[in-house]
Amino acid sequence: MADQVWIGIILITALALFVYDRWRYDFVAMGALFAAYIVGLIPRNEVFSGFGNAAVITVAAVLVISHALWRSGVVDSMASSVKKMGDRVWLQMIVLTGLTTFVSAFISNTGAMAIMIPVALQLSRNGAGHASLMLMPMAFGSLLGGTITMIGTPPNIIISDIRAAHDAEPFGIFDFTPVGVVLASAGLAMMWVTARWLVPRSKSRDTSNSPYDVSAYLTELYLPENAGLVGHTLFEFESKIKENFAVVALKRGKQFISAPPRYQRLKAEDVLIIEADAETLQEILDVTKFELNAEEQLDTRFLVSDEIKVIEGIVGHDSRLIGRSAADMRIRHRFGVNVLAVAREGQPLKPSLSDVRFKPGDVLLLQGDAEVLDDVFNRFGCFPLAQRSIRLGSKRKLLVPLGIFAAAILASAFGLLSVPVAFSMAAGLMVLANVMPIRELYEHIEWPIIVLLAATIPLGGAMERSGAADTLAAGVLWISMSSPDVVALVILLVATMLLSNIINNAAAAVLMAPIGISLASSLEASMDPFLMAVAVGAALPFLTPIGHQSNILVMGPGGYRFKDYWRLGLPLSIAMVIVATVMITLTWPMRG
Repeated sequence: MADQVWIGIILITALALFVYDRWRYDFVAMGALFAAYIVGLIPRNEVFSGFGNAAVITVAAVLVISHALWRSGVVDSMASSVKKMGDRVWLQMIVLTGLTTFVSAFISNTGAMAIMIPVALQLSRNGAGHASLMLMPMAFGSLLGGTITMIGTPPNIIISDIRAAHDAEPFGIFDFTPVGVVLASAGLAMMWVTARWLVPRSKSRDTSNSPYDVSAYLTELYLPENAGLVGHTLFEFESKIKENFAVVALKRGKQFISAPPRYQRLKAEDVLIIEADAETLQEILDVTKFELNAEEQLDTRFLVSDEIKVIEGIVGHDSRLIGRSAADMRIRHRFGVNVLAVAREGQPLKPSLSDVRFKPGDVLLLQGDAEVLDDVFNRFGCFPLAQRSIRLGSKRKLLVPLGIFAAAILASAFGLLSVPVAFSMAAGLMVLANVMPIRELYEHIEWPIIVLLAATIPLGGAMERSGAADTLAAGVLWISMSSPDVVALVILLVATMLLSNIINNAAAAVLMAPIGISLASSLEASMDPFLMAVAVGAALPFLTPIGHQSNILVMGPGGYRFKDYWRLGLPLSIAMVIVATVMITLTWPMRG
């Protein structure tokens, strides 16, 4: 009993810290793992056993393959055809959500959304309508797509491995398909019919308008001949001002330089175009001898040139920018990139960014060299919203990764190779075939997810050994007393779905699977329908933006607020519980 109390304290504390979100989930999971070891719940030789678990290896391999397919332009080839449609918003939503759902069955949900969001925004800015009408259904579609195959989402991979650990064959790559396809079809149909009433409409993305008006804060400053800054660098000028501002351009006679470098020396009669609020502007005028030069109206034409671009990007769920500001990261100093504006939930934040702490889903407006911006996005875990050059590639370059991927699927489907081996080999072949450079092999594995899985898998084992899973299962049976067995299945499905809305879905699967197995044992039923219920519940967090990376990615561009996800997410969750219960019991009977 003491072991159950300890594992309960550890898991409840971990869940509270997951929700509090002060520390990253992988750090919290490792802390819980070490705590369980210290109190004797996990043997010494099993503390790091999760890092060698087949599910962890498979997730890593699938992430590598997803990036290789993204990089080769396979998905871009499909996405580019969407832009050929007309201006009917409803038709565009059907095509975008359907394509996102299909792609998410085979590559990571986040990767699919990173490709499809710019397409949706471009269609909206071309006058097709509100992007907010399409983005939330696309995010939910990516979650539905993950239920279709074993590799569609990490919870499915985990559930397959847990089944193998309980003296049964692991689920095959298409064992999830009968339930997943019906779920995805029903979910898409419901969204297509109800989206115009249930999806919040944000004005922040209407046609070509940006959620922030940068031109309102652009000012020309003229440098007279007698100014002390003549001959000094922009770095020296910027160092004299305490508040944060951006030098977006320099005019020197007929020469025009966008985003001038900090080593650029100032000359007499130079005109700087800066972005600053009124207080900062006044400080500049007080400290320096610049003069206002407001003879012509300024707008965003000053921000770009042949080399310099302005691109919007979303702060990702595990971005290095989270909790820090542009001043903290010294983005201008290190990369020569200006952060012109920040929008949160579709609303612009104050123009002075010195005190703005970035959050997941924030939309940043960055100015700088196009190649440098690509590096900044990758380095800091952000996703560009501008539709950059489409990676269509040659026919051969498209066929090679598709061929490797198809071979891995067939080899695992027909039992020629186990799933971990087949997909690990496929990831290696992607590198050998030059689909993806070897330097990118490890860069695009989501290591926080890997660490989270490796840490929580031993915790799931500790739940079983301590008897905590049996105790929780007994509680579910007590609640569903005198009811059909399917009621216990529904309770497990709903509980997992609710949990996945507040913690990572992979962790939800690991923690709920032992309870499902104990339920099956108590009812003397097959464990398969209960494991499938956990897989479905973990894969479909529709109620909150923090439930999944896909939900976070659309929050800023769609201008959604936290509570907006309930409007579509709650009825969709109820519908999916009903459909999933019917399909699971039909496909995986309680008793053979």
